[in-house]
Amino acid sequence: MERRATLLAKCAGRRGPVIPVAIREKKTPAVSWTDSRLVKECLAGKEEAWSGLIDKYKALIYSIPVRYGLPPDEAADVFQATCMELLIGLPDLREPRALPKWLMQVAHHKCYHWKRQQQRVVSRDAEPNLPEPEAPAVAENLVRQTQEEQMLREAMASLAPRCRRMIEMLFFEAPARPYRQVAAELGLAVGSIGFTRQKCIERLRRLLEEMGFQ
Repeated sequence: MERRATLLAKCAGRRGPVIPVAIREKKTPAVSWTDSRLVKECLAGKEEAWSGLIDKYKALIYSIPVRYGLPPDEAADVFQATCMELLIGLPDLREPRALPKWLMQVAHHKCYHWKRQQQRVVSRDAEPNLPEPEAPAVAENLVRQTQEEQMLREAMASLAPRCRRMIEMLFFEAPARPYRQVAAELGLAVGSIGFTRQKCIERLRRLLEEMGFQ
């Protein structure tokens, strides 16, 4: 996790925690489409677009119940419930760029009420008429962290395969691979790894900047 924070710090020129991301996933071709195209094709009933939309944002959705500490079964329930909300609410989405934040808010809402329900189960005998509080607004820093996580996934997916694999081995694997192993897998000279690593980080930085990462 600290190495991933270092990676984003190199790209953004700042420090801060970064929530772990899953980037080595099998993707459908439609996952590379823009959100505007995905939404348009989904509304037209294209199955490929729905698969691409879910593939693109499944890690983002799952990251919310993970932060809330939900068990795997409940996390899967939150994921399914959020996807159902997406199916129902997509025709009313006015701005496709708002989709990631909308998904986060729906998932947060589901998790919050799951937590409240667990608390009510524990205290029901003592206080059976506890009112159900309104779900709080999503904290700005949590929204920012989750958006950064999604930006990093998308930027990594846009890198050339060699750069993507190098960054995975150096920043996402635990423990980080030694340069000798990285060089052997990528077919590079050991002495060139440092220079190539820096070039790949610069490419990642440019991609993140284009996405609005600050």
